[in-house]
Amino acid sequence: KSPCVYIMKCADGSLYTGWTNNLEHRVETHNVGKGAKYTKSRRPVKLVYFETYSSKEEAMRREWEIKQLSRTEKWKLIKAK
Repeated sequence: KSPCVYIMKCADGSLYTGWTNNLEHRVETHNVGKGAKYTKSRRPVKLVYFETYSSKEEAMRREWEIKQLSRTEKWKLIKAK
């Protein structure tokens, strides 16, 4: 499976950004309350955006870049895809 960066929309409307090697499994993990402390109390979560990379390092770098964006900029990214 390819490393990817993803953005999920939480039940409270907030956005969560992360990276994984198995996107389908990661979304499932978040929705059963085991994905991240942040999403545990904000379920269900819905995948709204992802990008695939050839290496873990690239995905992690892009995750950091996306986390630096404002909420508005993240929504622009999501809508542009």
